[in-house]
Amino acid sequence: MSNSPNSPDLASWIERIRGREMPVFASTVAALRRIIGDERASASALAQVILKDTPMTTKVLRLANSAYFNHSHQAVNTVSRAIVVLGFNPVAELALSVSLIDSLLAGGLRGRVHIEMARSFHAAVQARWAASRRGEQQAEEVFIAALLSRVGEMAFWCFGGEQAQALERCMKNAFLREEEAQQVVLGFCLRHLSVGLVREWRLGSLAVAALEGDTRSRGPERAVLLGQRLALAAEEGWASLAARQALREAADYVGLPIESIREEVLANAAQAARIAASFGAVEAGKIIATSGGPSSALPDPGPEQAAQPAAPDAALQLRILQDLAALTFARAPLADILQLVAEGVYRGVGCERVLVAVLTRDRAQLQGRVALGSGAEALCARFTFSMEGDPDDVLDAAIDSAQPCRIDAARLEHPGAERLIQVTACDEAVLVPFGTPTRQIGVLYADRQGRPLDDELWRAVQHFALQAGLAVTLSASDPAGTPPGL
Repeated sequence: MSNSPNSPDLASWIERIRGREMPVFASTVAALRRIIGDERASASALAQVILKDTPMTTKVLRLANSAYFNHSHQAVNTVSRAIVVLGFNPVAELALSVSLIDSLLAGGLRGRVHIEMARSFHAAVQARWAASRRGEQQAEEVFIAALLSRVGEMAFWCFGGEQAQALERCMKNAFLREEEAQQVVLGFCLRHLSVGLVREWRLGSLAVAALEGDTRSRGPERAVLLGQRLALAAEEGWASLAARQALREAADYVGLPIESIREEVLANAAQAARIAASFGAVEAGKIIATSGGPSSALPDPGPEQAAQPAAPDAALQLRILQDLAALTFARAPLADILQLVAEGVYRGVGCERVLVAVLTRDRAQLQGRVALGSGAEALCARFTFSMEGDPDDVLDAAIDSAQPCRIDAARLEHPGAERLIQVTACDEAVLVPFGTPTRQIGVLYADRQGRPLDDELWRAVQHFALQAGLAVTLSASDPAGTPPGL
């Protein structure tokens, strides 16, 4: 049977995984790739994609605070801050990787999936080390490329069903090498499935180059290949012939004697175990820790956050308000500040839906700009209101009087909230205007999907609106005139 990467069986597997088994990941990839490929995309656009997924937010922030990724050791409390500290593309790539691992972890794991994940994380850490040691500028990209370069193997063992069982039996009983067994059972090598998925999802040119490129290359793709070889060799033990050969190749690549890199490579294995656990792949981390390298106590990655935000967190609110103040006085783009305001209310105050709306330049309409939480995109699209100057209407009154408003049973006894509730479908909410002392330019809306709102939440939302107003005031005083982004 042919092992052509263009075989029909291979094409059907690519389509199956992309369309049926991992549609959520495909959607996340598409959203992140649109942003990464757009030179005009803002940090707020990236933050919005990440914040739509609470478990992803948790893991990205955990990784952003780790010494492995955060070399400056600056505390990172928000996704917006992570982008500032780590950089736009590194955070996007971390989010992409987190989404992949989460999709696979949710796919009904088999033992082989844990093995492939272990190989991927181990290869990624070794590859990043090799690239850094050689002085390559693409060390972070190399990490991601190595992590993604076995995506086909991971996806197949996760979703392969009967064919996966048949392949496992063949590998055990026929004493064939992995690629030979894959050829017999599937008619193609799983490496070709990785190539197809990397291309289909546009996971990066470096991953493709590593999978298809010249093994004699000295570029960053060579670091990816070396990472893979070191990870596989570790499974046979660091004293094995394969490990000695992989160490010689690594030493040649980085230009150092084997003796001087051996301990670093062993330490990388322990580091890889910790990184895998931080991504949520705890079982993979255990495999790395016990496969040839020194044992490593795995960190507890902590419980995943629920799909909805937790209870109010006063300490987190304070940290985010401090970040907001720093961004405001640094004259950061107003769009980024409003994104951080929304994130603070969503994650710190514990609201289930948060929306920032601003007036159009002619002040004729109020339009949603940033929204987080359940159904946020749909709510933001619907949140468009004409400003008619009706003093009884909560939206007109908020803009004209600069007075915050609580919408609850008492308020509903009076007219004025009907058109807002028609859009939000929620009769328990807060609406707080923000702007300069003399001119409001938008509102901050928050609710708990119909659950009662207490005084603590009411005060906290107003604090964040005040910070947004300060940012607008400073922007308005800029010599350029009109606040940017409005």
